[in-house]
Amino acid sequence: MSGTTGTARSRERLHALIRSWPTALLTLLLAVLALPAGMLIAPALTGPDQSAARAVQSPAWQLMPERLSVPQGIGPLSNTAPVPVPAELAAKLDAVLKTDGGGTFTGVVQDAATGKVLFDRDGAANRIPASNMKLLTAVAALRAIGPEARFTTKAVALPPAGSQAAAPSGSAGAGTRSVVLVGGGDVLLGGGESAEDQVLGHAGMATLAKQTAESLRRDGFTGQVEVLVDDSLFTGPALNPAWSPEDVAAGEMAPLFPLALNSARFDPAVTTGPRPQDSALAAGEAFAARLRTAGAAAGLTVAPAVGRVDGKPTAKAAVLGEVQSATVSQQVDHMLQTSDNYLAETLGRMSAAAAGKQAGNETATAAVLGQLADLGIPTDGMVVADVSGLALGNQVSARQFSEVVRAVTSGRDTRLRTALAGFPVAGLTGTLGDRYIDETTAEGAGLVRAKTGTLNSVIALSGYVVDADGRLLVFSFIGNGLTPGADGNKPALDASATVLAACGCS
Repeated sequence: MSGTTGTARSRERLHALIRSWPTALLTLLLAVLALPAGMLIAPALTGPDQSAARAVQSPAWQLMPERLSVPQGIGPLSNTAPVPVPAELAAKLDAVLKTDGGGTFTGVVQDAATGKVLFDRDGAANRIPASNMKLLTAVAALRAIGPEARFTTKAVALPPAGSQAAAPSGSAGAGTRSVVLVGGGDVLLGGGESAEDQVLGHAGMATLAKQTAESLRRDGFTGQVEVLVDDSLFTGPALNPAWSPEDVAAGEMAPLFPLALNSARFDPAVTTGPRPQDSALAAGEAFAARLRTAGAAAGLTVAPAVGRVDGKPTAKAAVLGEVQSATVSQQVDHMLQTSDNYLAETLGRMSAAAAGKQAGNETATAAVLGQLADLGIPTDGMVVADVSGLALGNQVSARQFSEVVRAVTSGRDTRLRTALAGFPVAGLTGTLGDRYIDETTAEGAGLVRAKTGTLNSVIALSGYVVDADGRLLVFSFIGNGLTPGADGNKPALDASATVLAACGCS
């Protein structure tokens, strides 16, 4: 319990800063507090620390910084830090992990280094997990596709009808040429120039159009261009039958295609409401508009209509231009931070494609289950109806989620460490940015890192935290059958994670 009074005072000052500092300073505070990130924390989580035990008082990561400076990262955690006593931890959690109205909460807390279960309330019970499903998808994508992989969107020259050539190189002159926009799995395309410092819009339609126009100019082509779209990478129904039509109509999801602007949103700044129902054609139309502008000076014209083409004719077509997405690890972080359903489903399908399978709904769910099993995560009783968490048919236990988080923080597959930075930080980033800002949960601000999940009668929170004694803990709390709209359920989960952050329960 040593140092907990000082820690509380420090957190009160941290809470005051969070409420009063402008965004720029909060960003710097996040840089100081939101670590560890994958490469910084990994050495401490993958093996025992041989350093001698020493008295633990107020750990550096739990103290408010006296001044802002360039962060050097958090020092290695010590595996000699005391492990919370289960009975003491349970007493604290049972006092706050209570539903507001109907329903029940289940939960599991584990010591990350050893896997020891420190708290278990019906942790093996199957539950509807909402967007916590994205944690499973993140693990599958990082393993199946790879953290550094990128998705390529290409513009290719379609051979004339009856021709066996890939493209008539050097075929100058007028006439009509078909240019095909080939989707490769990037649904975060931007309408403008490629923004290589961003995840959303990393690859831009304007950049691809300029490349394409320049290739056609070099060929001496001055005729009309017909833009077609090849979205054949994804197979089967574009909408998972497990999704509620009401959720689709509300914009929680849209039909899946292997290319889309802004994760199938009309405006990247507007993440609610109606969505394009054919994101592939919408991307094709944006590309055509940019090509019309880029090609005007070279004498190109672009037909007003955008059509579709089967993927077979484009397989060996000459490439006129291509742009690449942000890395898979960056996309995973974006998915976890923003809880992006469309991106999650895309990453699930791309995980199936990376294994040589067709990229559809059923293969995506199978890919996630397969990767978890290969990782050694128990999947007994697990039901994966979709990979975003929108479906009510999903069934996963709190223990299974805590094991997934433990695999990310401390498991043998170090590719998963790249997901650490994607967990929203309490009170600061992503879907936790507007939580942990009242007196009951402010002690967890900047310390708790967790994926949220919310449906009408479902709420979930799974993540990791370093406690007041310097021990890394992983956890999962899931509420089902809750009273819709009840005010106290999110605070109950946040208070439970705050208990872990403040715990000197040894």
